[in-house]
Amino acid sequence: MNRSKIKILDLYIIKKFLGSFAGVIALVILIVVAVDAAENIQDFLDSKAPAWDIFLGYYCNFIPYFVNLLSPIFVFIAVIYFTSKLSRHSEIVAMLNTGMSFYRLMIPYIISAIVIGILSFYLANFLIPQTNRGLMEFKERYGSRQIKTRNVDCHIKISANGYVYVKYWEHSSGKGYDFSYEKLEKDGVKYKLYASTIERDTVENQWILNNYVKHVYNGINETMETGVKMNSALGFDVSDFVIIRQGHSMMSYSEIRKFIKEEKAKGVEAKDYEYEKHRRIAFPFATIILSVIGLCVSSRKSRQGVGLHLLLGLLITFSFVMLMQFAQVFATFGNFPPLWAAWTPNIIYSFLCIFLIIKTPK
Repeated sequence: MNRSKIKILDLYIIKKFLGSFAGVIALVILIVVAVDAAENIQDFLDSKAPAWDIFLGYYCNFIPYFVNLLSPIFVFIAVIYFTSKLSRHSEIVAMLNTGMSFYRLMIPYIISAIVIGILSFYLANFLIPQTNRGLMEFKERYGSRQIKTRNVDCHIKISANGYVYVKYWEHSSGKGYDFSYEKLEKDGVKYKLYASTIERDTVENQWILNNYVKHVYNGINETMETGVKMNSALGFDVSDFVIIRQGHSMMSYSEIRKFIKEEKAKGVEAKDYEYEKHRRIAFPFATIILSVIGLCVSSRKSRQGVGLHLLLGLLITFSFVMLMQFAQVFATFGNFPPLWAAWTPNIIYSFLCIFLIIKTPK
């Protein structure tokens, strides 16, 4: 087969791939929006959310996240659907009979998957963090609260030798209870500061400590000072005592890396953020792997037609998504390294991909 005909076939497959992908997305989004609206209509009415805010603040911000979250499934269904049709009409057999190898047939599929993978990377790291902020604002205004305090007994490292402790932080009043600050040196504690309550003075950009006790140590000598009220800048902020549900989903490529670095400097673990950082890179590669698997599954002509191929495809994609969820749980709440957790599904399904490529009739 000459090059011009091969290019025509490449463009034909790419057009079919991307067209089927867009069609699947459009169809599923319509169904999901209809179901979601039916489930949440009473909540929207109870919160008196305007229709325009529901459309712009909720659905326009929700759809990009949903599309990217399930993009591997959409890709797989699209590949299965149009490749099964090609196989049923013996078009793939005709391509192979003209001298095109199966490996050469994979190229337009991989090109299409790379295009979708780049789009997925852009959505996850740049667009979706912005839309998720809008979604969080909508939920805060009309729905459930997305901001909550950290657990009690909050320990924070604010400098190389400075440590802060708050027994309980009340976000609604902006006040902390049973506060302490310690400065440690190689030869022991040099400074201790206690306060029954602490609150932020936003005008002076300082902390107000009530009923405080201050200890300064110089060898065996100790100086103690007590008072009713003291202002101090210290080295932390209100944001250190609160967490936002799925906060990592509102951070861009650079923001999530900066946040992890700051949390590590404070001595705070951020496993869920670490996992999200690696997942955003690993996720687009899943599109390529699943696209090739979809080609291998659906390129063989079957008497059962598209139905059997779709069934196999859905089983594979849902098992992939489930494996991703298990990996996230083990990374967040267990000892599984976030890097390995993010890439393990890709590694496992890469071996499945290689196996299917070898076994697929050529």
